[in-house]
Amino acid sequence: VQTFDVCLYILDGRFEQLHTLHIELANTSSPSKEIENQRKISNLKYFVLSCLFKTSCYNELILPLLYRMSNLEKLGLYFTASFNETFIDGNNLKKNILNHMSKLKEFTFDIRSFMFINNEMNLPSKEDIQRTFDDFHLTKIISYVDYFLKPYKNGLCHIYSYPSLMRRYEYVTNNFPGGLYRYVRVVSLYDEYPFEHEFFIRIAQSFPFMEKLTINNRYAQNQKESYKLMNDKSNLSIAKYNYLIELQIDRAHDDYIEEFLCSTKTYFQNNILLDVHYEPLLRATNCFTRDDTRINCTKVNELSLFGQVEYSKCCKDYFPFATIID
Repeated sequence: VQTFDVCLYILDGRFEQLHTLHIELANTSSPSKEIENQRKISNLKYFVLSCLFKTSCYNELILPLLYRMSNLEKLGLYFTASFNETFIDGNNLKKNILNHMSKLKEFTFDIRSFMFINNEMNLPSKEDIQRTFDDFHLTKIISYVDYFLKPYKNGLCHIYSYPSLMRRYEYVTNNFPGGLYRYVRVVSLYDEYPFEHEFFIRIAQSFPFMEKLTINNRYAQNQKESYKLMNDKSNLSIAKYNYLIELQIDRAHDDYIEEFLCSTKTYFQNNILLDVHYEPLLRATNCFTRDDTRINCTKVNELSLFGQVEYSKCCKDYFPFATIID
């Protein structure tokens, strides 16, 4: 559904026998005051709420809605909370959700929460966050924390139940804990530290059915020379993407364009759509003359170029099967 209003309309009492409801929400802006949003929803046993975009309404909208569902037996929450003073951790979930649902038997979630950093001396670690789940017995919990300095100081905490049924895994950093995520189809990578080749091997293995991958990292790799030495000795492992059909590297350092186009580092099973800036692509392929990037460039069937209105004939020849969009 598009707005929280629709969610409240469904739960305003008109469906008295409703016992199972899955809501995928696009917009969590404040609802209309004319909609009934106080009535208890006593027959609802199973509720899942997914928010496609960041929400700033966890306390104002999501929690009050859940408090109307005192008889829930199964609950699923999947959202990203925008900036606040604290992370959403196990203590938060116990205080604000679990303590209000005595009949709950199953609780699955995938929650990211951002926090402004005002005091660098008091930042919770991954271990601190994980300890808040010590008495969670309903499911296994995975958590990790990242802190960023640009463009402003902020932190990101990711907590989720495992094994996971989520189809998207976003804001993956070097602190990614690993695991196997068979249902994930869309992955985005972000960090203020370089992604080395071994990281991409882990990503390919953890998300074997990934179809779309986005990389946002402006920092050069530190171990390129060691990769070159390993490749010369034929010891370099290749990251294999068996289901990938879309790759966005238009907000990434040149090294990551090279990482994905070099056939000695990356293997594509399928033809792909490639989003990339023209000038970095020109550099990564040595003006479309480099031999070890040719094979993967033949796997590109659609090339979306940014920053260049006119592309050279060499570019077209280098991507012989691609429809080029500028």
